[in-house]
Amino acid sequence: MSSALDRQVRPIYDALDTGSNKSAIVTCNKILKKQPKNELVKALKALALVRSQKVEESLILCDEVLAAKPTDDGVLTAMMHVLRGLGRHRDTVVMFEEAFKKEPTNEDLGAQTFLSNVRAGHWKSAQQIATRLYKTFQEDRYLYWSVMSAVLQANDISTPAAMRPVLYQLANRLISSSQTPSFHSADRFHLHLSILRELKLYDEAVKLLDSEIGAHICGSSLVCNEMRRDIYHLKGLLKEEGKKAETLITEKKDRNWLEFLAVIDATFSTVESDRDVAAAECSRVKDLFTDIMEKDGKRDRSGLLALLELEKRCRQFGLSTGKSDSARMVDLIQQYFEKIGDKACCFEDLLPYIHLDGDDLSRWTSYLKSVPSALTTINELQRSTNCHKLLRHNLTQSDLTIEAELSHATLYTKQYLEGLQLGKDLPTTELQPADDLAILAGHAFISLWVLSKDEKYLLNAVSLLEFASSKSKQSFRIRLMLIRLYRILGAPSLALEHYRAMRIKQIQNDTLSHFLFSRSSIFSLAPSGDLTLMSEYIEASQIYINNSQDTPEYIVRAFTSEKYSQIPEFISFENQLECSLQRDISKLEHTRMRLAFEPVSTDVIDMELIESKFIFDRQHFDNRDYKVLPNYQPRIQQTLNEQTLLFGKSEGSGWLWSFLKLYVRAFQHGSDLDETVEEKLLIGDRPKHIPDANQCPLKERLCQRSEEELSELTSHELTYIHYADVLANWLEPHHDYVRPPPAVVLAEAAKQTELKTGHPLRGVEIPVLDSLANGHKKDEEAPPVTEAPAELTTFFDDMKARFEKVKGQPSPTEALAVAALMQEALILFMLETLRFKPASVVKIHKLGNLVASFKTIRIHALAAVRDVSAQLVKMSENEGTIEQRKVIVDLCAQVTVSELDHDFVLNVAKKLSDARKKALEGYGKGMSRVCTLYAH
Repeated sequence: MSSALDRQVRPIYDALDTGSNKSAIVTCNKILKKQPKNELVKALKALALVRSQKVEESLILCDEVLAAKPTDDGVLTAMMHVLRGLGRHRDTVVMFEEAFKKEPTNEDLGAQTFLSNVRAGHWKSAQQIATRLYKTFQEDRYLYWSVMSAVLQANDISTPAAMRPVLYQLANRLISSSQTPSFHSADRFHLHLSILRELKLYDEAVKLLDSEIGAHICGSSLVCNEMRRDIYHLKGLLKEEGKKAETLITEKKDRNWLEFLAVIDATFSTVESDRDVAAAECSRVKDLFTDIMEKDGKRDRSGLLALLELEKRCRQFGLSTGKSDSARMVDLIQQYFEKIGDKACCFEDLLPYIHLDGDDLSRWTSYLKSVPSALTTINELQRSTNCHKLLRHNLTQSDLTIEAELSHATLYTKQYLEGLQLGKDLPTTELQPADDLAILAGHAFISLWVLSKDEKYLLNAVSLLEFASSKSKQSFRIRLMLIRLYRILGAPSLALEHYRAMRIKQIQNDTLSHFLFSRSSIFSLAPSGDLTLMSEYIEASQIYINNSQDTPEYIVRAFTSEKYSQIPEFISFENQLECSLQRDISKLEHTRMRLAFEPVSTDVIDMELIESKFIFDRQHFDNRDYKVLPNYQPRIQQTLNEQTLLFGKSEGSGWLWSFLKLYVRAFQHGSDLDETVEEKLLIGDRPKHIPDANQCPLKERLCQRSEEELSELTSHELTYIHYADVLANWLEPHHDYVRPPPAVVLAEAAKQTELKTGHPLRGVEIPVLDSLANGHKKDEEAPPVTEAPAELTTFFDDMKARFEKVKGQPSPTEALAVAALMQEALILFMLETLRFKPASVVKIHKLGNLVASFKTIRIHALAAVRDVSAQLVKMSENEGTIEQRKVIVDLCAQVTVSELDHDFVLNVAKKLSDARKKALEGYGKGMSRVCTLYAH
């Protein structure tokens, strides 16, 4: 860049860096008046326009620059940012490839061409370019780039299965041809080993691993050592692995649990071929672990845990470890509890080993009951808490009575309030040592609710947990329990308060957001103007936008720094977030909220159709974390997660597909976009398509319903799905007939674009429409108008009856769910009939009788929805009152003791009652607004 041009362009860069996009555009326009062919300034202006959300204008400049096939580094860099902002990753690849063709000896340009393919996930092209770079410049890293690309192509889900071994053989051939051995670096060595493992060349891999340098690398690299361990297992070298692990444990005092597991795996490696040898080895290893346990004492618990795992395996295979075999497991568990019982890890450590029965269970239970319940020190408090957890885990069916659980809840609450004194001087940033006792009491109250179906036990749980949360503000486990309980109790705003207080960040938005967004549309007050939940979704979805923008850059950095072991992990991370089940469930819930907030229009329908189709055929990953919710319920009961699911149902892929089919089909009916039109009008790239020879056309798949999918729906949702199918089946022939052909749609789109930007739509020729009559072929027959199915009106009667049945429940959650589906059914009807609203369409296609039947259904639906809306508002009047608060306070007598006094419970009751009032009143008024919106 010349100094004169540099002085001219520098202000543009400064403006872009500071976010002053308007200033950047003005400066670009000044320069372009004098230099209309300046590619760099055009590229920078396009970037400023993209950042200003002026997409149509940026596309024109973008295409002009791409047509010139630039090679200047500044232009290429600017265009890379422009195209990334537009989602046109394929165009980025083509741009760099064209530039590299012009300057094939430019090494930096070649590397950038390779990395552009990496960003786009084009592994085949990346491998070819890397091979070309290696042949031209003879640099080792390009060879390994080629090898890594071949491996990634083999692992790509779109690669045919028959091609995968061929690609791995190619990678092995390339790596073997390198003049520099793979153990030049740990990551190259790891890549080599992973290829040999995949090709099952275990002998060759073991030879590398057993070499002096191989052993050194594995000793200093965790990823290589993990690979070594995996290869040894696959090769069947369990004994050799066990000997190495035993040496590390005894000589180097290594207490890595994986080493202990390696010794145990080796011990049982001969159990099927020679039981006597295995039994003798068990006895020897038992002595080894006993010696370690005695030497380590309380300093390390590995030896004790190893003895427990050894005994568990011995029982599994029916082997003897010495005298008193029948009592040995309980002896070891007791020994562990005596040494480690005052540690927080005790319960989780013992959980795999305490599934006891018969005499073992009786002996273990008797021992725990004999443990002194002292709370004078933190260690005693922790031991007592662990004792409660362990006793509760093995409760029998006869122990799970209302009286017994009331006794447990009272005991846990009493000891929790006593234990609080031990943490009274802790700063607010610390957890209270007695937290788990409050959580245990919450479990007991929830168990009482499950047994009795009496909501008062949930109210007691909420009061106690709110108190515990006020004393231990950082306890996310208490907050997660409260989130679940408040949703069941119909107080979504309080659930949101606790969710926000957890300060969810980054990837947690994918793993934990299901606590808030599960079936969240039934709590959305968007129609009444409260966009809180919709805004929360937009904020939570930022992680997915960041993933699509940032993770490819991490992969690029891993290539440039040759961190090959990290690349598959980055790609896996990217794929799991991109195809996250929670992401798409939340997106669908947001769509349902949006349709209730915005009037149904063709723009909304078109946008939602494209996005819904993108996610319909994804192979989803379920990244949701349920284990983070504590579970101290008896093993014969459901887990706390299962007990506190809204309506007892968890949304999985079946739930998602059920509603996606409903909405994709409805959006298709309401939209003029077909595959051809989408291809022409879509700005960014389409998601990678996964070929499936057994897949039938999309239209057929949208009509399929499987029992497996439907089993994830509630009875109310099933009824709504049936209603939607009946409505779609009735109107689909008329939609297909009335919808204008693709040529007409493209012509109109081209006309609108030219009016807006002054330039024609790129890649689209306006067709001649003289041969079309009313948008259709002259010989096409209109489908006959049939009578409206009775199910379309009886649905609203049925749902209204269901509402009458559930509105008397103490919690309004189910009443809100029924009301939400009625409102959604009305909106869906308006969406499906929007195409037939213009009088010209009705007249041209002679649809008067069809449209007349719409009015009857709409009036019937509006009346039912208005009635339910009024009842919700009336129900809200009973909430937030002094009488209602008093009722809640009286029901919470079980926990109203000591510090947790009447005033605190009254405050909880006030918040709960006000939250219910807000939910009922807001939803009722929102439904009324929706009815007004669609009254004509």
